Amino acid sequence: QVQLVESGGGLVQPGGSLRLSCAASGIIFRVYAMNWYRQAPGKQRELVAGLTSGGDTNYNDSVKGRFTISRDNARNTVYLQMNSLKPEDTAIYYCNAKRTRRGTSNYWGQGTQVTVSS
Repeated sequence: QVQLVESGGGLVQPGGSLRLSCAASGIIFRVYAMNWYRQAPGKQRELVAGLTSGGDTNYNDSVKGRFTISRDNARNTVYLQMNSLKPEDTAIYYCNAKRTRRGTSNYWGQGTQVTVSS
């Protein structure tokens, strides 16, 4: 029913940029908060950036000023523009859709690998 499909990950050199996309289907996209999480090997999953249905943003301190989350409700897609990438940004990045009405609906993408290395 619900599917979040991520794209845009890959290998990039330090200082480079990537743009992740997450296309959602099976949900009323505009009413969901959309988030990007990441998990590096041996580390806990952490929130990278969040964007509410009302347009409020939230960023992990480690990415502030470098990453930008945005959404296109007409395309049911959320983006994560990642600039000035650092090796410590290397992780699997996950798209998340969350809705806290009529209980909690919480959906996840499959994850996409981002590797920052020279």
